[in-house]
Amino acid sequence: MKAMGSIGLRIVSAAALVLLAQAPAVAGDWPDWRGPNRDGASGEKGLPDKWSLKGDNLAWKAAYGGRSTPVILGDHLYLENTAGARETEQERLLCFNADTGRLLWEYKFNLFQSDVPAHRVGWASPVADPETGNVYSFGVNNLLTALTRDGKKIWERSITEEFSPFTTHGGRTVSPMVDGNLVIVSTPTSTWGSQANRAQRFIALDKRTGDIVWVGTPGGRPYDTSYGPMNIATINGMRLLITGGADGAALAMKPQTGEPVWNLVVAKRGLNTGLVVNGKYAIFSHGDENLEGNEMGMLGAFDATGKGKLGMDSIKWMVKGFLGGYSSPVMDGDRLYQVDNSGNLFAFDVQTGKQLWKQNLGVIQKASSVFADGKIYVGTESGKFYILRPHSDRCEILSEVELPLSNQGLMNQQTPEPVVAAAAVARGRVYFVSSDTLYAIGPKRTTSEAWKPVAQPVEPGQGPATWVQVTPTEMVLKPGETVTLHARLFDAAGRFLREDQAAWSLDKLNGTVTDGKFTVAPGGLPPGHGQAGLIKATVGGITGEARARVVPALPWNETFDGYAVGSVPPHWVSASTVGKFQVTELDGQKVLEKVPTDTLFKRMRVFMGPAGWSNYTVEADIRINEKRRQMGDAGIVAQRYTLVAFGNNQRLEMNSWQPEVARAASAPFAWKPDTWYRLKLRVENTADGKTRIRGKAWPAAEPEPPAWPIDRIDPIPNLQGSPGIFADAQFGVYFDNLKVTPNQ
Repeated sequence: MKAMGSIGLRIVSAAALVLLAQAPAVAGDWPDWRGPNRDGASGEKGLPDKWSLKGDNLAWKAAYGGRSTPVILGDHLYLENTAGARETEQERLLCFNADTGRLLWEYKFNLFQSDVPAHRVGWASPVADPETGNVYSFGVNNLLTALTRDGKKIWERSITEEFSPFTTHGGRTVSPMVDGNLVIVSTPTSTWGSQANRAQRFIALDKRTGDIVWVGTPGGRPYDTSYGPMNIATINGMRLLITGGADGAALAMKPQTGEPVWNLVVAKRGLNTGLVVNGKYAIFSHGDENLEGNEMGMLGAFDATGKGKLGMDSIKWMVKGFLGGYSSPVMDGDRLYQVDNSGNLFAFDVQTGKQLWKQNLGVIQKASSVFADGKIYVGTESGKFYILRPHSDRCEILSEVELPLSNQGLMNQQTPEPVVAAAAVARGRVYFVSSDTLYAIGPKRTTSEAWKPVAQPVEPGQGPATWVQVTPTEMVLKPGETVTLHARLFDAAGRFLREDQAAWSLDKLNGTVTDGKFTVAPGGLPPGHGQAGLIKATVGGITGEARARVVPALPWNETFDGYAVGSVPPHWVSASTVGKFQVTELDGQKVLEKVPTDTLFKRMRVFMGPAGWSNYTVEADIRINEKRRQMGDAGIVAQRYTLVAFGNNQRLEMNSWQPEVARAASAPFAWKPDTWYRLKLRVENTADGKTRIRGKAWPAAEPEPPAWPIDRIDPIPNLQGSPGIFADAQFGVYFDNLKVTPNQ
């Protein structure tokens, strides 16, 4: 759609009939990692046919590598990567002058409560918003941060502590997307209540405030984490958010409400490639096990006008055996191009799926292709960058440049700089990042202009309301707090109609709600007990709801005596999921049990409070079961630091990001199964801007020892975070006498 000219920033009320949606600020922006239309294509002309490392069409290069695509808005280029190493490694967002390559600023943030290894950090690309000029980063530990174009933090949300995402060693992270007034992220989570089950969830937040607007669950149980890019497409007159899901399905939702539209399961693992659209058909690919037969991988097109669970009869054509598991496809009229896992670029007829030609580019491929000016731009993991001109029957190689040797290889092996991220096209240039270097290909000078705010009107809603959206829709509150909620109405196509008056009610929450103002009851519960429930709004017979956890003020002294057997504190996140915790009786007393399980859910983190707490101490009794000479591990969490007693290793360890062992502190700890021990973790923010973390453990039947075997100063401190507990126990573990107290 044609970009609008330079206009002033428009503020639109919730009752307005026009919704603002993402549009390129001026021709040439690349604000999303898959481009202005999120499909890997650009309408720019006059792009380079060739370049060289010696300077021919090399506008500039900067010694900053990465694994995610840069994005460009105005004269700013944003790149996500890592800073520091070992004890001081952090994820960071870099901002460059797109014309000159000069670094303007960097914003660093910590890794915490994550199992992602160091070499997978910086997975997701940032997204820039043409309307506000802001940029959004979604780190591998699910920290979502909104920054101004000058690098000032506006807000952040710790999705890890609020939603307990499924963290893996793979680091796979979905890049955020901006649509209208929303920034949308996705990750497999398990929280509480109706969302206690493990599922890939899409979380939409107000891009200006960070308030959560909707949470959608369009798919089934995830096989693993995935990183399929999100796209917006209009199919049969309806705007849809389409993507590949962790449940092996192609998914669609209404982007302003999160309502599921359709779901087509095509694989036995998560989908990591993006969907593209040709008329009423959506095209998908994967490189994993198919639902039928013994062939791996598939490319296919299906009718995307359906609703609900779609079947294989919706597929128009398929190419079984095509291993397109990483590199997303891109379309050029009646042709579709995609690189398979082995570095072969294919051309297919989009109407029939017929293969037109095949061109080898290497032996392994992760980066997605970009199509612009009649050419394909793509880098390979073999360390080459190609400029290609596709024809109807063949592929012409215009430029093939092998990149310099990299020192990033395993065991100090030197290979050409691998490229695993897609290129970006902006104002006559092509930008891409290798493991070591950020490159700008094209003219030395460009017509780049500073960002100017641009918004695009979207068709207003029509007809009757079919959906009530209550915002904010996910909250963490304290006793006595008051919050104002809004009932927003949408039509059957997911288009905003108006904000309206509603009949309000509460479910499992103590308090009052009048005219949308919810006030949490200041007391009425046993000390230390919290709440979790719903605030419902009904308009014209249609009901929407918001969810709230009410976290009691400190101090806590939880003995679990006030809870029924089989229950769990309702405001705890991830406590009642498939690797569940529950109150049980042991030796005639109520305790909290992590139920034995031989699945991946034997390892769980539970978060109990707000992500903004600081300067407190957590204590708990732990008791580990043993079977076949195997003991589990148990721990407590304070301010994003974990103190763990390792059973088999007979060790006490403090860590914040366990895979990076250089920032851990440990001490020997001899302990036995079927015996109660006490853990204590104290975290203090110091006057010089650092954090001191101390930990100890001892037999619960004995007096507390004065010494702290764990005593560490963190040079890159976590200054806040939720209290919690940790367990990695195949045969189960017990907790009791949990205390959380402010430091004195």
